[in-house]
Formats: sequence, structure tokens, C-alpha cells
Amino acid sequence: MREKSYLLLVHHPTVDREGKIITSAITTLDMHDFARLAKTYGLGGVLVQTNLPQQVELIKRLLGHWTEGYGGERNAHRKEAIEGVTFWPTVSESLGAVQKAHGERPIVIATSARDVGLPVITFAEARKKCEESGGPSVIVFGTASGLAQEVFSECDYVVEPIGSPSGYNHLSVRSAASIVVDRIFG
Repeated sequence: MREKSYLLLVHHPTVDREGKIITSAITTLDMHDFARLAKTYGLGGVLVQTNLPQQVELIKRLLGHWTEGYGGERNAHRKEAIEGVTFWPTVSESLGAVQKAHGERPIVIATSARDVGLPVITFAEARKKCEESGGPSVIVFGTASGLAQEVFSECDYVVEPIGSPSGYNHLSVRSAASIVVDRIFG
């Protein structure tokens, strides 16, 4: 199950605080943390989606330090994790790559703290669906202020919000991903 499960980090279409559709910037922190998270839990890899080819080239150059340069020689563990990151221009193409690799459409589970019109499943149900299918799965995370509504048309479910004992619910995508992955795959 784990080796057929992927994390998808979406940068477009996402929304800003006012709900307008935007493209958010790729950050090296997200790449490092998502890569290490996926590797730690034995997942298939990280799919990074953006519609800006210039950002992909910039990030690949920066990550190159950890895969091809001195950083890769010095920190083989980080190199191994970062090698599991791939870039895609659309959500559909990223999901298509998983389907092509495994010969079947993945179960696609979105994350969101708001009602998006999809069936909401618990973390335990998400784990069960991934285990019982035996096929690939993709957990979708949005950047900025979350995924644009159109992304949810590609998804089968949305996992329950993480929740907060304080009522404050504004985690970074890296923190949220760690919690979600641990609750589903931990």
C-alpha cells in the first residue's frame, strides 16, 4: 500500500485569502520536508504541481545541490528522499503519471478544512480505503489558502479536517502533511 501511495502538492489552481484563484510559489522548504516525509513513511514519492515552468527550473537547480552536488555527497539520506520528487504542469497529468506507473487509476483523497462537496472520510476510513484497494493512492495538499474548487473534481474523497483543541486552524502545509500522513500511514 505505502509504496503505491503518493503526496501531491498543488500550486495551481489554489486560492488566496479572498478566494481568488492564484498560482502559489514553490518553496525549497516544502520540497525538502515533503520528500523526507514520503521517504520516512515508505511512500511512492512526491508529485509537485505548478503551471510555471520557470519555477520548476529554479527549484530543480536548487535541489540539484542535494542530488548532484556536494550536498548529495555529504547527505545521502536527503539525496535519496529528494530523488522521489517529480514535477507536473497540471493536477490531471500528475494523477495520470501515477495511473500509468501502476496500471490503474489511483484513489484520490483531498485535504481541506472547508466543505468542498465531496464525501468526507475519517483518517481511519482513508487508511482502510488505501489498504483494501491494493492499488495506488494520492493524498492531495493545497498551498496558499487551499485548493481551488476545480481541483476537487479530480478527487474521490476529502479527509476530515485535522482539528485543533484551541480552535486555531492555520497550519503550514508541511505541518498538516506530516499529521495527515501519520494518521493515514502511521
